[in-house]
Amino acid sequence: MSCNHKWFTVFAEDYCKKVTDGTHDSPKKQLEGKYLITSRHLKEFSLDLNNAYRISESDFNKINERSKVDTWDIMISMIGTVGNIYLEKSHQIDYAIKNVGLFKMGGDVEKAKWLYYYLKSPKAQEYIKVNMRGSTQQYIPLGSLRKLPIKVSAFNKEMNTITHILSTLDEKIETNNQINEKLEEMAQALFKHWFVDFEFPNENGEPYKSSGGEMVESELGMIPKGWRVGKVGEIIQLFDHKRIPLSKKERDKRDKIYPYYGAASLMDYVDDFIFNGLYILLGEDGTVVDDSGYPIIQYVWGKFWVNNHAHVIKGIENISEDFIYLYLRNINVNSIVTGAVQKKISQQNLKNLKALLPNNYDLIKEFSFIVNPWFTLLRNNIEQNRRLEKVRDTLLPKLMSGEIRVPVEEEK
Repeated sequence: MSCNHKWFTVFAEDYCKKVTDGTHDSPKKQLEGKYLITSRHLKEFSLDLNNAYRISESDFNKINERSKVDTWDIMISMIGTVGNIYLEKSHQIDYAIKNVGLFKMGGDVEKAKWLYYYLKSPKAQEYIKVNMRGSTQQYIPLGSLRKLPIKVSAFNKEMNTITHILSTLDEKIETNNQINEKLEEMAQALFKHWFVDFEFPNENGEPYKSSGGEMVESELGMIPKGWRVGKVGEIIQLFDHKRIPLSKKERDKRDKIYPYYGAASLMDYVDDFIFNGLYILLGEDGTVVDDSGYPIIQYVWGKFWVNNHAHVIKGIENISEDFIYLYLRNINVNSIVTGAVQKKISQQNLKNLKALLPNNYDLIKEFSFIVNPWFTLLRNNIEQNRRLEKVRDTLLPKLMSGEIRVPVEEEK
């Protein structure tokens, strides 16, 4: 066993079959058709199609004459949040790309994996950062992507061993993500069955509505007898008074230890925390609803900090945060959103939002008893992923730079 030390650098345009990018035009949106993927749709292990719009077959074909994505091609976000990387492993959905860089690998799996991880390395990310242009909205030019220097080994087995180590960690992370998607789907389906379709178990364990359970009229339509139209404020507690915003300048001075959340997402890490426990965050201003009018929700736990753009919520006594999370995910809030330019959901409007509630909260407790283990497993999977990501992100630059060498057999 030995390690070959023959490393050299090549440009991306020589390493890849082709380096190109998607359209810079704005094809007309359609209700049906092919997906158009942009930089914001690139996630680590998937494409987020929730907000991707559709385009015509002719526009799709025209774009793909220049930049058709095939299996084992790599995409990189070029505008806005520059540097997000996505490796297309299966290509199960047809799509075209806009403002996305494309490294075409000609189906070479091993070369694709090496470039994918190299693009995520500090050296490549630093190159991307240095070559970004634009003051209002930053971007990286296609020419810079083509001239991206890639460190490669003359010893293919060494590169393959490195990518295998990193891929093994990513595969476990991806498996946990898939399990969590199924767990949430199960919880959402059961919530809808019980609290939307009113098929919760009756005293005989049969589905209430389809077994002839009595329904009565209400201002929100027909509801089970014994239920009522109440307010969201009856089942939630708000802890907004504890929030403290920190400017980016202030955050940059701090060590990166605890999550710092904004209205819609994790924004940063800081060296202290305000909250410790399981909470639900709901966007207060800025990004507060999705395209269908449902609130932007974050399910968070542990020690963390929140700025003043997200409501901080727990359930009242005996009502779990798991239930609150599902309940808020399934309630349309368009009626309480104010502001034309800067959208807002005030505390008062949130608490006064009409909510369909059973008179006896025992049904909610019974539901929570079923779904709580699912959410416990979901949180455990995410915690494991965080540990795996830390290992991967520590190993990646050391392996890609040759600081840590892997033992492999010499090639004949």
